[in-house]
Amino acid sequence: MDSSVEGPEQEGKEISSSPTGSESPVMDRNPSPPPDASGGVEEEDLDAIGDTVYSKHWLFSTLTRLIHMVTEQSEENPDGQMELSDDDEGDLCKVWDMAMDKDVAGFLQEFKATDILLGVIAKSRCPRLTEISVGILGNIACFPETCATLSQNEDLGSVLLLLLGDTDPPTILETSRLLLTCVSQKDVCSLWLQRIRQHTSVRTNLCFIMCSSTNTDLLERVGELVDKLFDLDEELMKAWITAQPSEEKEGESESHLDVTLCLLEAAKQLRSENLNSVEVYLHILHLLTTIDEGMQVFASPNGPAKLVWDFVSGVVCEELCQPSDPPVVLHEQKSILLQSFAVLQALYKCQDQKCNGSNMLLPLIGTLLRVCQYHTECKESNTNEEDANDEQLQTLAEITAEFLAHLCSNIPKDTVVDLVKQGYLTEKTCLTAAASLLPEFNTSLQHLQAMLSEADPQLADVLKRQFPV
Repeated sequence: MDSSVEGPEQEGKEISSSPTGSESPVMDRNPSPPPDASGGVEEEDLDAIGDTVYSKHWLFSTLTRLIHMVTEQSEENPDGQMELSDDDEGDLCKVWDMAMDKDVAGFLQEFKATDILLGVIAKSRCPRLTEISVGILGNIACFPETCATLSQNEDLGSVLLLLLGDTDPPTILETSRLLLTCVSQKDVCSLWLQRIRQHTSVRTNLCFIMCSSTNTDLLERVGELVDKLFDLDEELMKAWITAQPSEEKEGESESHLDVTLCLLEAAKQLRSENLNSVEVYLHILHLLTTIDEGMQVFASPNGPAKLVWDFVSGVVCEELCQPSDPPVVLHEQKSILLQSFAVLQALYKCQDQKCNGSNMLLPLIGTLLRVCQYHTECKESNTNEEDANDEQLQTLAEITAEFLAHLCSNIPKDTVVDLVKQGYLTEKTCLTAAASLLPEFNTSLQHLQAMLSEADPQLADVLKRQFPV
């Protein structure tokens, strides 16, 4: 689904390496090759996987050992927890790392590794083993050919969607990464979207994660997954935002979770840890404002509009484009400012009265004035042609002017008085704002001038001399 404001870029391919702890950082180098027991150069060439130095024999024996290990555990103690030895975990993590290579991923696919790992996941009583198995599949899925084959496995598709309800955060993280990788592959995304539409537990589990988890890596990945799903499938977004408790599976009605409030909780958690990660959630909220069903939810008397407004305006006024920042801060913050203003403008249009009473309204107008000013200063001092043609920065300037015009179209005299008193509306910001509003928003500027004539006649005269309207 396309929206009027571009969201954070989604990569169609992401490769994960095995972590040494419970979380999974991205490797910036190839892993060391596993030990090779072969002797001569000819034997090494025959044993090598593709053009790599990785050993077919070693990989085969490791996976075979894994099958035996899980089978024995399942037969001897089917209900007991299984622990991986350090050696077994180390070898499996090497397989995880090796699957980052396209040749290895292809070999694993030929070796029916998908079926093997599916069996391991189904029988596993060890969270770490499940995490590693899903992580290996995630790396295999990074390549279009192997992703296509993997995606045809219906049993695997069902198991992975059920794993979103697992209790182990690292496992859910790897599962979310794998699903995001698959839905980002154009040849198989429709297949995965169809599965997700059929599994109502996906909505429930993702909502539960967003509203209850404190794991920032997991919240970031789940946000990216939901953002991708909503961007690709507007009907899915409509279904999720309008879902009623009666539509959920038996036993889930009591824990029915509102998508918008869950998105808001995740964004609040991320704000305290990593403000940049909040952007993907702002983009999801913006996507919700592009459909009638979303706006109806926000416009409803007991809807989440006020809560979302207070949070987003708080991010804008307290975190972004501060008076102490240099104008070039717009280059760093343009994307998150764009998403924030898009959400706030949509909410203001459907909740004028509630938003007017917000104690953030004055600083919000102050931020809009500052963005106009900084954008002008950036243009005047810019010598880089690429920066001068920055489309996202230009879009930010346009939505800022439009939002400011909407706020000024009926701004009362008392608010203008407060803007002047608190230093938000100065001669500099006033002239910059006027330049941004003209010629498209002439009526809003006229109203601002009229209110300014009563609030601060001297400043109004300066504005009228520069911009007689």
